[in-house]
Amino acid sequence: MVDTGFPSFDTMVDKANHILNEIEKAYGWPKDRRKQSYAALRTVLHQLRDRLPVDESAQFAAQLPTLLRGIYYDGWKPSETPVKMHKEEFLERVRQDFRYSVEGGTEQLVHTVLTVLQQHISEGEWKDLKARMPASLAALLP
Repeated sequence: MVDTGFPSFDTMVDKANHILNEIEKAYGWPKDRRKQSYAALRTVLHQLRDRLPVDESAQFAAQLPTLLRGIYYDGWKPSETPVKMHKEEFLERVRQDFRYSVEGGTEQLVHTVLTVLQQHISEGEWKDLKARMPASLAALLP
């Protein structure tokens, strides 16, 4: 547990670390690979954010732990969203932003990150998220 002296900050950092640890465990990455789990999380969040309509994006983000919400919104240009893309375009954008090689390829990386995130999002919001995606992209969502 982190001790910043501010209990609410400690909770935010702990929740973010928990999600990063879950991604690391899914791949068997040691803790010194944390930069990869962060890059994977950030990349998938940004591509998801850019694909969603603004209202749905905000509803999804509202359920993320506070620190992850900041990562999600970092660099966002709502006036330029949603970016229409299907599965292969989405995966290509992830490949361009995630500069590490990963066992199982990009599709497995996306699926792993989304599986971890699903555990922290309400079932109703997850269903809404899937409903807002084209069928090819919805297939990536667990």
